[in-house]
Amino acid sequence: MPASRLLSVLLLLQARGRVSARAIADELHVSVRTAYRDLARLQAAGVPVCAEPGPGGGYRLLDGYRTRLTGMSEGEARALFFTGLPGAAADLGFADDVTAVRLKLLAALPAGLREEAARFSGVFHLDAPGWYRDPEPAPHLPLLVDALLARRAVDVRYRRWRAPQEVDRRLRPYGLVLKSGTWYLVAATEKGAATYRVTQVLDAAPTDELFDRPAEFDLAAYWASYLADFQERRYTGTAIIRLSPRGRHRLPDNAPPEVVRAVDAGAAPVGADGWVEATIPIESVEHACGELLRLGAEVEALAPPELRESMAATVGRLARVYASEPR
Repeated sequence: MPASRLLSVLLLLQARGRVSARAIADELHVSVRTAYRDLARLQAAGVPVCAEPGPGGGYRLLDGYRTRLTGMSEGEARALFFTGLPGAAADLGFADDVTAVRLKLLAALPAGLREEAARFSGVFHLDAPGWYRDPEPAPHLPLLVDALLARRAVDVRYRRWRAPQEVDRRLRPYGLVLKSGTWYLVAATEKGAATYRVTQVLDAAPTDELFDRPAEFDLAAYWASYLADFQERRYTGTAIIRLSPRGRHRLPDNAPPEVVRAVDAGAAPVGADGWVEATIPIESVEHACGELLRLGAEVEALAPPELRESMAATVGRLARVYASEPR
């Protein structure tokens, strides 16, 4: 029984005064039977929920009963959005606020619900970064958060992948996105909205310029469009490969999902030994060579010729290294 749903029922009763079980079920997207069970759990936890039968009846809180969700600061109110994301809250500078607001929420609950909430929070944990990588430090993230909330432009020194690698930019922050443990800033420049990896911000300073974010800007929609465009630009060609059964089994741990999907969708058997042939998307010959070599002899590159030549040359260099005694 999620404690968060019980709290929702409690706040619903407090906000609306008298509510039917059907209305509670519709509001929380549960069955009427579940709504009845939730109301019974609230009563068992000591919340004075009264039932009023007949037309126009329903459930209400005893007159004068109120939850004590008061006394929150502005920072604690913001931190409500990050109570389930302790790592993200710490990155953004909200760690102390999250702790304070969590304690206030628990204090406002009856004893039975406090125990339920503590038990629920103790069995779930979010670890956002992917495997085989350490979290990237983002020392300028709190400053960017302040600028975002104040709608204040910032001047940054940014390191990018193409020359010149270090550039100066004035950014007007529109939003922050946490993707696989990495923070990205969506900000406006003179050329329009763009995305910046926060860990690549070398220096940042707030300015006196204030701005208004366009009312029609939708951060989630922008990010979805950005990801779609990124995937389209990411893969610049294709390659034909042959995979052994073991290589195909290991593929999900050694290649991006797009490559795995391409193999699953287009793999064609080539012989009785279980090997298959498939066409996969590649970013570049150099990148594909590095990825495919992770599978060792369980994969063979057939085309394009330059990929096959690159893999053969790399394997040849490795053979020469290991054919001699260690230096």
